[in-house]
Amino acid sequence: MRTASLASAFTEPERPKGLQLRFITVGGSYVDVTGSGRDSGKHRWDCRGCKDTSRFPDEDYLSSIREKANEHAGLCRAIPLT
Repeated sequence: MRTASLASAFTEPERPKGLQLRFITVGGSYVDVTGSGRDSGKHRWDCRGCKDTSRFPDEDYLSSIREKANEHAGLCRAIPLT
């Protein structure tokens, strides 16, 4: 429940080109998954809170990168600074 109250305190950032998914982090920031579509093997995730990113950018399918981005969002406590 605390995540929901933190999330409402921040404004959602601009959506980047190629945004496929967006997860909200424990700290109220966002993890964006970008790429060129479901069947493409070129996806990446970027955290807008702690600035962490995919280990192998642009080398993952959406089904795989989704799990990694969601896992990061569930652990990251960094808050948005903008």
